[in-house]
Amino acid sequence: MDIYTIIFLALAVFIFLRLRSVLGQRTGNERPPFDRTAARNALGGAQDKNVVTMPGKVIDQAPLAPTAEPAQPSDRWKGLTEPGTALAQGLDAIVDKDSTFDPRHFISGARGAYEMIVLAFANGDRRALRDLLSSEVYDSFDAAIKEREKNEQKTETRFVSIDKAELVGAELRDRTAQLTIRFVSQMISATRDKSGNIVDGSADTVADITDIWTFARDITSRDPNWKLVGTGSAN
Repeated sequence: MDIYTIIFLALAVFIFLRLRSVLGQRTGNERPPFDRTAARNALGGAQDKNVVTMPGKVIDQAPLAPTAEPAQPSDRWKGLTEPGTALAQGLDAIVDKDSTFDPRHFISGARGAYEMIVLAFANGDRRALRDLLSSEVYDSFDAAIKEREKNEQKTETRFVSIDKAELVGAELRDRTAQLTIRFVSQMISATRDKSGNIVDGSADTVADITDIWTFARDITSRDPNWKLVGTGSAN
């Protein structure tokens, strides 16, 4: 064996020992590689998703809580309306097509939407309004805001209370559910000109306001949100 063969063998042994020290050796107790599919299955089949919170989620819906026995027809809308009324029939029609619909949860969300919309209109917040209103209602609100801006006026509105939010109408038109609510509230509202003088309303008088608003939603859509499609006032 010549000197060059001995040198190459020595280098090979040296390199083998270095690699062994760096990479380690298998002992039979190593942790298995992470199985992403198995992990998802262990968590109930959850999948990786990019979740984006969309704006304007005001009147969403929660599934009805399970009960031991289905509610009897006579008790189905207890506290909302009497059996056989047009309102009860409209609610029945909506629930028949969308079993997750809960009118009591809807009313709770509608109260929040009512306050948000009134304040957004007073503040001229078009971005908030666009997410809460149908295109037709938005155009009407936007025109009023533009007229106010043209006259260099500002509106100040403050809620004192929302005394009642009462469901007064329910209807299913093809795929669209429509719900009408009567809001009874107390608020202080005043519109000032550019000099600060009040041109409408009062800065210190509490006004009793009754509004009748209609919200709508396509029940076949995956979007759970309702939008304001009609407004009226009893004042």
